[in-house]
Amino acid sequence: MECSDKDKLLKMKNSYETISVPLAARNAVIHGINKGKREKRKIQMIRITKRSAMSAAAAAALITILANASPVTANAMEEIPVLGAIAKVVTFRTFEEINNHYEAKIDIPKVSINNSDNYTVNRSIEEYANQLIKEYEQQVTQGLAGKGHYSVTSSYDVVTDNNKYLSLRIQTTVIMASGAEYVKIFTIDKSTGDVVTLKDLFREKEDVLKEIGENIKKQMEDQMASDDSKIYFYHSKEFSQDDFTGINGDESYYFNNKGEIVIVFDEYEVAPGYMGTVEFAIPKSVTGLY
Repeated sequence: MECSDKDKLLKMKNSYETISVPLAARNAVIHGINKGKREKRKIQMIRITKRSAMSAAAAAALITILANASPVTANAMEEIPVLGAIAKVVTFRTFEEINNHYEAKIDIPKVSINNSDNYTVNRSIEEYANQLIKEYEQQVTQGLAGKGHYSVTSSYDVVTDNNKYLSLRIQTTVIMASGAEYVKIFTIDKSTGDVVTLKDLFREKEDVLKEIGENIKKQMEDQMASDDSKIYFYHSKEFSQDDFTGINGDESYYFNNKGEIVIVFDEYEVAPGYMGTVEFAIPKSVTGLY
């Protein structure tokens, strides 16, 4: 009985294994298997590409931050050809001197766009730095500080770096008895490599400069009304001869992360010295820049 049952099972197994599969069905099965393999490979490639893109973006962001945050790092990066296009601003040279009680340290940056040095911009930056150096040397030569201490410190940082503009802020502090801060911002159109002043930006909308001036006056009024510690040279009794009347289009400015223009004034220019350098962000509704 057991043998008979075993024989039956073997016959059934052989019959199952010898069942013929229609060619169309066989091809459909093979096609389905191959399609599944292709889809699996495609999904794997997408995942790898996404991971690579994210890693590359993170690396590029880190490199840009390092390049623009540290002149030393930027100088080192500039020696690497692959990273040249990313390191937009580096220290070209530094004027540094200690002479008795006179002291100076002036970093002079260099701008490159699309991996090429921007001659026109760099010449303007160097001329500005040379003027600072000249004024310092006059102090030393003529002994204008007397027995006091005189120092000049000038450094830079990138305050705007978007798809269209690069703004390089040069901050200078002069100390003689008391201190004074000066700001010069070079805002550069990346597509042309030219410095763009407020006059250039609103060449076809001259009324906007007046509207910006009125907005700054309103901000001054609002700030003084809400904070007694803030004083501006506007509608002031003590400083009426220096009252702010508006802008002329030569002021330093940059774009903040909202795309708004920020106007920057030197210490003592529109407010007493204790206020330091002051800034006013101008709403897009005023400038019309969206």
